[in-house]
Amino acid sequence: MQRVCVFCGASTGRRSAYAEAARGFGALLAERGLGLVYGGGRVGLMGALADGALAGGGEAIGVIPQGLVDRELAHPGLSELRVVLSLHERKAEMAALADAFVALPGGFGTLDELMEQLTWAQLGLHRKPVGLLDVEAIAVGDDGALLLDRLERTAEAPARRAKWAEAPPAP
Repeated sequence: MQRVCVFCGASTGRRSAYAEAARGFGALLAERGLGLVYGGGRVGLMGALADGALAGGGEAIGVIPQGLVDRELAHPGLSELRVVLSLHERKAEMAALADAFVALPGGFGTLDELMEQLTWAQLGLHRKPVGLLDVEAIAVGDDGALLLDRLERTAEAPARRAKWAEAPPAP
């Protein structure tokens, strides 16, 4: 494994723990010699994630639509910035560059990106690991199943369960 694609919010969210987790996860990737692939933003959790990876001496590749570059939202200090035309292109490029996927806190865009990769895995389009870093057990719950349980109740067939790994609490 060489690169991990991380999906997360362009805002910092309501809890300071989210930015701390993003920065820490970026630093952890760098420490482990794994490159970061992400949405290319300089703000919010995206910016904190990239800053953590870069501060740790890691590789940070951003993939961002031209419209967001035009709004001056691209991170200026990345190892590489790939500019694409659309969000669809962005997701495809990020997937092509990555060997695994992790979602951090975010909004509907993050959820869309996570669900797409889970769907692609379920359909056999890739065999890459897909995970969720659930900061403060907000999205998934303490048992690691709340989100998938809710999805299973709405689907005709049971969703393929991901293996959940717990990260140690931040110091």
